[in-house]
Amino acid sequence: MDIAPPMPVDLTAPAAAELRHYRGDHGRHAHAHAQLLFGVGGCLDVEVGGHLMRVDAVTGLIVPAGAFHGSASRDGADVWVVDAPAAREFDRVRPLALAGGRPDGMSTAQWLELARTARRAAPRRRLDPARLERAVAAALHEDWPADRMAALFALSVPQFHARWRQLTGQAPQAWLRERRLDEAQRLLRAGWPGDTVAAQVGYASASALLYALRRERGVGARALRGA
Repeated sequence: MDIAPPMPVDLTAPAAAELRHYRGDHGRHAHAHAQLLFGVGGCLDVEVGGHLMRVDAVTGLIVPAGAFHGSASRDGADVWVVDAPAAREFDRVRPLALAGGRPDGMSTAQWLELARTARRAAPRRRLDPARLERAVAAALHEDWPADRMAALFALSVPQFHARWRQLTGQAPQAWLRERRLDEAQRLLRAGWPGDTVAAQVGYASASALLYALRRERGVGARALRGA
């Protein structure tokens, strides 16, 4: 780990918590105090001692006092940053596994306790969007709730939802709806009957499918068949 030798470590500074917004690149620097990072929205990539970590809604991070670190967020991230006195419990870089649904208005003491008690986040499983695309394409007529998608990657639903948004910029169900409508448009252009297309792409009826096409794409079946 890169440590700044001339920087004194502050063992006495009072802890303080602040909600910060990050966008773009933030240069490498170090603090005399530890920093505890808890994601609220978006994703913040943090480089500490040559290792890239990620802070999001399900993964926090302890940055020890004196550790050089830099950060970047392409699309913006909201992060609770807790400046904490240097202490043995915060003297190592540690990713934190966080549960979703943390209450608003947590006190600084509650953030400190969360950092002390959260388990270490496991190494991230690779999430390959192409794998889900293949699975959905092979069974587009079936239900695809978030837990079924998450199970493909052995992730919890909150973990999958956060990771999928980071990779694609879309919520999983919004992405799925686009895949269904893409295929519906292709089949309708090929002359398939509306009821058959609806069943093929997972809609309960032709009327439900056509309503979704008008609402989301601004097109109807007649226009598609004439294309």
